[in-house]
Amino acid sequence: MAASSSSFQKRTKTKLIEISGTRASLYNNQLLVSSGIPSLDAVLGGGVAVGTVLLIEEDASSMHAQLMLKYFAAEAIVTGQALTFVSADQDPHKIIKDLPAPVSADPTEKGDAWSDQHSAEGGTDEKMSIAWRYQNQPNHLRDLSTQFGHYYDLTKTMEESKVNSSNVQCISFADLLLQKLKKFYCLQLKQFCKSHSFTKHTNPRYTCLLKKIQKRIEEGHFGTGFVGENRKILRIAIQSLGSPFWGENGGIHAQSKERDASLLRLLLALRATLRTAFAIAFITIPRHLFQDDAFVWRLEQLCDTVLRLQSFGASEKEKGHVFKDYSGLLHVIKLPCLNELVTHMPETLDLAFRLRRKKFTIEKLHLPPELSDTSGREQDDPVPLLHPVVSCGSTRPTALSTKLDF
Repeated sequence: MAASSSSFQKRTKTKLIEISGTRASLYNNQLLVSSGIPSLDAVLGGGVAVGTVLLIEEDASSMHAQLMLKYFAAEAIVTGQALTFVSADQDPHKIIKDLPAPVSADPTEKGDAWSDQHSAEGGTDEKMSIAWRYQNQPNHLRDLSTQFGHYYDLTKTMEESKVNSSNVQCISFADLLLQKLKKFYCLQLKQFCKSHSFTKHTNPRYTCLLKKIQKRIEEGHFGTGFVGENRKILRIAIQSLGSPFWGENGGIHAQSKERDASLLRLLLALRATLRTAFAIAFITIPRHLFQDDAFVWRLEQLCDTVLRLQSFGASEKEKGHVFKDYSGLLHVIKLPCLNELVTHMPETLDLAFRLRRKKFTIEKLHLPPELSDTSGREQDDPVPLLHPVVSCGSTRPTALSTKLDF
């Protein structure tokens, strides 16, 4: 009798796609790109996964979210990747011309905020000595190679010739106005809405944006079905999506006062489009303009990675000694779970961001040491009890003693 062949086969290593500016994840072998901020890449597990949507919930002070978007766009130009920058609030051409300049190393590697301020005041450039036990702590800025994630200097702008020679597409508010489109394009847009089950109440600017993104993916051969050499990654940066400039009213129709699901449909269609393309979407949304928490929760579920910024500004937290070294807090709302059962979790979720003179970093939130002896002793003092305490020696009620009587 012939021996039956086994159904088990030897597992072979799959050949990874080599694209400039990308690398494979150490956790799930997913293709990653850098966000432009090495410290943020470490929090996300090495970088941003290709084919996903990264959502940044900005607060009333949207300065830091816009700065992160500039890092994302600058990384596309440095690595030679394609970029589609969308903004209805500002002119995207002016934003592209104001991107930070890349540097070969960390611009503040040899110093910190204290040394920058000290040198600016005319003092000597002396290094601050720290405790020996903190010297061996892991530094996220040294974990990544400079070939994958680059450093940028905020005090300098990128060369104009390098920006002009890059593959950049800018979509402004005027490009999203249907009144300036031709009639035949409007007919194609209506057919597109009908084929994608978009109702007549859908925001036309969202529909026009999705149509332009899909057209860029198709014409640029960024789809996964394209067979060819010299593949590139398409980075899609959308600034303040859902602001009043987009015709958004916080998820509610301005006329009928009913729920408006236009933004939800856009994120759903965009996420499905990126799943079949070598593209990444980096989106910022003004969180403070949406009062309905349930609507914001649905927005978060339609994205793969969700981060929330809480800048201090002129609040009471900035005045306190605990948060005086930071510009705000970074809340990790959602992390992607791709090709694995459990999502990657960073070392800690107590994260903060700091805007220095030359760079923007994501750091672990460290509380300052308590140097007062009285405050520490107050915590060790026993708390008075207002009920009877049973001890070994007696059963008398007391309101001061908390120790056992022998």
